Amino acid sequence: MSDSEDLMSTATQDGRMPRQIPYIIANEACERFSFYGMRNILTNFLISSMILAYLPESERAAMSKEVFHTFVIGVYFFPILGGWIADRVFGKYRTIFWFSILYCVGQFSLAFFVDNRIGFYSGLLLIALGSGGIKPLVASFMGDQFDQSNKHKAKLVFDAFYWIINFGSFFASLFMPIFLREYGPRVAFGIPGLLMVIATVLFWMGRKKYVHVAPAPRDPDGF
Repeated sequence: MSDSEDLMSTATQDGRMPRQIPYIIANEACERFSFYGMRNILTNFLISSMILAYLPESERAAMSKEVFHTFVIGVYFFPILGGWIADRVFGKYRTIFWFSILYCVGQFSLAFFVDNRIGFYSGLLLIALGSGGIKPLVASFMGDQFDQSNKHKAKLVFDAFYWIINFGSFFASLFMPIFLREYGPRVAFGIPGLLMVIATVLFWMGRKKYVHVAPAPRDPDGF
């Protein structure tokens, strides 16, 4: 029996809930708080920051929106890259983990480079790469943890999964503007960075319990 089959038989024995699911859901809660916490203060920060100080004050709002939308384009473009790497090269677990590391570096870059345009934009690029790279993978990776013996529990788990996304984004939207106003941008961007580190550690902690689906073999006729 392969390691993957052994993990599956252990994790799903007697139709029980896979023991590794809480690691994935907790990871998603922290990652969503991290992402929306950063995103929801980005525009307001840019308008009043040194990042756009080279522009006349009347042009900063428009430029901050341009930066924001360029960032969002990256977030929704890089899932193509993350999905391809997971399917063809590393598999879902390793792709999620390594893109999450880039994500962490990007978040802390924002906190560190609040007055440096190149450093701050580099942080946004790493966040777009990390967040986009894992976007198509986490839900499908969670689906890999189920088999025929416990697939009836998948709906309950996915309901919890999508609820926790809304939970994380709601509280990030509620609290992060307050942190920005009261404690400044280094703290406000540092908190999402800390949450992303926690998300990555939680995901890593379940590594010996996950079911790992191997990458697909090379197909000369496919992408």
